[in-house]
Amino acid sequence: MRRGIVPGSVWAGLIAGAALFVPAPASAAGPAHGATAAPRHVIGHAVGTTYYVDCAAGDDSAAGTGPGTAWRTLAKAGSRVFAPGDTLRLRGGTTCTGTLAPRGSGSPGMPVTIESYGSDTARIDGGGASAAVLLHNVQYYELKNITVTNTGAAPAQRAGIRVLLEDYGTGHHYVLSHVTVRDVNGTDDRYPNPSGGILFEAGGASVPTGFSDVHVTGSQVSHVDRVGIGLTSDWQRRAEDPTGPGTVFVPADGVVIDHNTVTDTGGDGIVVFNGRQAKVEYNTVSRYNMRSKDYNIGAFAWNSDHTLFAHNTVTQGHYPGIAFAVEGGNTGTVYEYNYSRDNEGGFLYFCQADGQITKDGVVRYNISQNDAAGAKDFGLISSYCTGVANLHIDNNTFYAPDAPSMVKISQSNQVAMRNNIFVGRSQGSDFQDPYSCYQHNLFDHIPALPPHNGHSVTGDPLLVAPGTATWAGDANGYALKAGSPALYAGTPVANDGQDFFGNPVPGNPSIGAFQGRPQYRGPVR
Repeated sequence: MRRGIVPGSVWAGLIAGAALFVPAPASAAGPAHGATAAPRHVIGHAVGTTYYVDCAAGDDSAAGTGPGTAWRTLAKAGSRVFAPGDTLRLRGGTTCTGTLAPRGSGSPGMPVTIESYGSDTARIDGGGASAAVLLHNVQYYELKNITVTNTGAAPAQRAGIRVLLEDYGTGHHYVLSHVTVRDVNGTDDRYPNPSGGILFEAGGASVPTGFSDVHVTGSQVSHVDRVGIGLTSDWQRRAEDPTGPGTVFVPADGVVIDHNTVTDTGGDGIVVFNGRQAKVEYNTVSRYNMRSKDYNIGAFAWNSDHTLFAHNTVTQGHYPGIAFAVEGGNTGTVYEYNYSRDNEGGFLYFCQADGQITKDGVVRYNISQNDAAGAKDFGLISSYCTGVANLHIDNNTFYAPDAPSMVKISQSNQVAMRNNIFVGRSQGSDFQDPYSCYQHNLFDHIPALPPHNGHSVTGDPLLVAPGTATWAGDANGYALKAGSPALYAGTPVANDGQDFFGNPVPGNPSIGAFQGRPQYRGPVR
């Protein structure tokens, strides 16, 4: 893939072509003299002890079991072995310096919870440590409503929040909800030794290790290097990736990354390795690939099965940042109902390294606006690799008034493009693709159609107001006007039953991402 993953995949191809943890029991000691008894709290059916940290006015010699007897430092909190159902609360409005590295694990239904208390959020400033929050070989944790920063004197391998499992087996239940991670000056490394905002790493060399039940939701990641939100693994080897690291493949199950905002990342926005039916939905990724010397993607999976990317907005990737990618070792990747805008490297890249298997990808009902503007080495859709099998690109609307090339594919792959609208620049955009099969597509400002095309429509698709969308929620300008030649001119293809806007897909579909009634300028239903 790219540097630090495997040679010969996307970027090498581009260059060539252009033990489950048993938690220790909670301390049996009673409260210190004058301290209140530790409150018992209930999370669902979880019961545990609540501890407090006040980094402005606390005292590490105090009991830590109430706001008035709060501890002072993260080191004191890290010396406690937390038990199932315990909660650690950090005083809002204060900044704690160093690394929070809690010990002990929760259990099913009884997680260890870390959160702010008071009227504001607490901040953990790593001060240049390898991580500001480090969950190492623990499980059943929930982090809520905290802010994390981690800037060092110079870039180094560094994370805001790092969940690291090494020779651990499968770690379960990690929830990060409404956390803010910003200002992490890590190195330009995706894998191995990744740096970034929120990182999950399955490592080790002797005990196959992975994750189950990971949920990152409602969080904000900004100005981090290199990855915004990432899950990587040292256990990648299988038939689809026979030269991958590790001796076996350990899937990441139950991964959900949703409703997050990721902006100003040095490299990739959101990355999932080894996912099995992972869901990446309703996220906004903007201004990625801002400082990396590598090539980067807004949101993608690697060596994963049946990953769903849906309802995401990906914008303003710095050249050669590409919104999406169907990558090495992936089976059944689906991109649907996404919106991309102003990504200088284009909308989509697909590739596999030698020996890998990448197959059965689906890219459907997405809208791309002004991607690949002025790009020289990329088209709106690009590939410099060979061997990708059974990739279907259907019912997308590609509005690219400044893209010199709509498609650049330099080697043979098994790709079918059906029912898409391609709108090029006024002086014309080209297709450099002698391999793919094009059926029932509409081409506007395309002087020469790709060679393997059939049932093609040419001319203005009569979009209501193209070029006016800023995110997925205001893309009504890509509805079709009455009289559009794209109306009901498509061919039936497999779909999820609805279009980009939620309209049902009829038996005689239109070309493009819109299947509703024409000439709607309000809600397009």
